[in-house]
Formats: sequence, structure tokens, C-alpha cells
Amino acid sequence: MSDQENLSVTLTVAAPTARVFAVLADPGTHAAIDGTGWVREPVDRAPLTEAGQLFRMEMYHPSREDGDYRVVNKVQVFEVPQVIGWLTGQEKDGGEPEFGGWFWRYDLAPAGPAETEVTLTYDWSAVPASIREYLRFPPFGPDHLGNSLRHLAELATAASRT
Repeated sequence: MSDQENLSVTLTVAAPTARVFAVLADPGTHAAIDGTGWVREPVDRAPLTEAGQLFRMEMYHPSREDGDYRVVNKVQVFEVPQVIGWLTGQEKDGGEPEFGGWFWRYDLAPAGPAETEVTLTYDWSAVPASIREYLRFPPFGPDHLGNSLRHLAELATAASRT
């Protein structure tokens, strides 16, 4: 389902809700979940544990002059094991984070003893006009969210077997 300001996709994952949440709370899994090649390595490898926590990721995008850049994310919602979400931005020259107004949110609901319904929402409704002048939203194709959920499912399913 989509509208002008957000995209949302749901997938049932064959893994318990706690396991899916744990995969999402590990910044080390985010590059594999993303699947575009844009998300590279976590700078901050500590698991996500609370709202307000900052975590940084090394990124790459071919449209940027040197390709490489870094984002800072701020956990906005953290309700184990139901909801996790974060705002994305960059650090200003003084190291102070500045967020662009878009966020990622995962809502998890048990769908049986070993299955989880996961809804991924990408919302850019709070992006100011000054950023929309040079960034297109959404910055990816319509299949991206579904692909990300399939990657998440692969990671969570593999982890629940070990």
C-alpha cells in the first residue's frame, strides 16, 4: 500500500517475533536487509536497545561525488518485540546530528508460535522542501521494501534454525 508520503509492505516471516526483532536491533545485519548496496558497514556495532539511541552507518551511492558517505540514525520507537524504527540524517560539521525528516519503521505481530507478520514503513512526510529540492522521494524503486523484508526473512529464518 502506498500514498504520496509513505510506502508500506507486509510479509509473514517464518521465525518467532523475538528473533525477527533481534535481527532488526543488530546494526550489523542492516546491509544484508537493505540489499541495494547503499548500506555498507555499521560504525556503531552495539545492538539497539532504546529510543533516543544513535547509530551510524557507512553508506555508498553512485550519485554522490565520491560515492561514500555516512549517516546517523536515531531510534525513534523501541518496543520489544513489537516495534522498532529510526530517523535518518547526517552529522553537521560540529558532529551534531541533523535529521532529514524520513524514517524507517518495522511493526511486528505474532502470526502463530513460529511466525511473525512484519510491516515495513518508509515515511518521508516530514521532509522539508529544502531537502526535496535535491533528493527525490522515495529514493528507491517500488520493489525495494518487499525485497528488504524478504532479506530480513532469510536472516531471521536462518538464525532461528541455529
